[in-house]
Amino acid sequence: MKTLECITYSDEVSKALAEGKPVVAIESAGTFEAFPYPQNLEVANRVMDSVRRAGAVPAYIAVIGGSVKVGMEQNEAEYIANPKKPLIKASRRDIPILIAKKMDALTSVAAAMLVADMAGIKVVTGGGIGGVHRGAPTTFDISADLLEFGKSNVIVVCSGAKSILDLKLTMEYLETQSVSIVGYRTKELPAYMAIHSGCKLDYSVETPEEAATCFLAKKKLGLPGGLLVTNPIDVNFAVDSDQMNAAIDKAVKMAEENGIEGKIITKYIMDIVKQEMGEDSTEASIHMNVDNASLAAKIACAI
Repeated sequence: MKTLECITYSDEVSKALAEGKPVVAIESAGTFEAFPYPQNLEVANRVMDSVRRAGAVPAYIAVIGGSVKVGMEQNEAEYIANPKKPLIKASRRDIPILIAKKMDALTSVAAAMLVADMAGIKVVTGGGIGGVHRGAPTTFDISADLLEFGKSNVIVVCSGAKSILDLKLTMEYLETQSVSIVGYRTKELPAYMAIHSGCKLDYSVETPEEAATCFLAKKKLGLPGGLLVTNPIDVNFAVDSDQMNAAIDKAVKMAEENGIEGKIITKYIMDIVKQEMGEDSTEASIHMNVDNASLAAKIACAI
């Protein structure tokens, strides 16, 4: 466990790291921003319970008052679940400025990877990673999540890339960055809340132990960067791909008409998609976050 002045640990996480127990870092934006209060707090508790049941210790990553939190006490979770004003969704570039200005923020996958690596935590979980946005050849809108895989030495367990993205270009970009990817019991990249994306994967693993072995082999070779483990959503919770794509097309058109771009576009489009998809998408998103957390904990235990 690294003791840096700007990083603080919850009592549970501090004890686990000191004793060498498995810890799972959790990106906070995928829970606390994705659901309204108090549902976001309820989902966070379900995610943490899932990690604990699988034998590991959960560590939500956030920034509060300029301090990077690795694991949160209950009062801190309450604070970011129902903030007085909307919180920034922080990536790598934001962290030093947030610390200097003593600000609050939720973390993206990229920021959670960075902090986890600094803290000595080997596994990160979330809903889905960012990627190459539609129209990126013109806008150059590519998520920092993809670049972080080349920098932080961690495993990320998620349900693929968000469906609002250009998934084929996202896969091409990951390949360009030499990111190792394995599908958990699948050879197709999951499309977030849907199962099928049309993007094939070269490798799959059947057990958490096998995923852990792939990561450890990468470490033994001295290769920098992370490993992406994609975990498809249970077919009983998956949403209809055609219905989702129709909702995404509508949301993208609305974003263009309203001049929505930059960091806020992902949340804008996802909010519209959820409105269009209704309760099914909410249940799918909750299940996905909980299931990914459980798999991440099993991999952390295997490591």
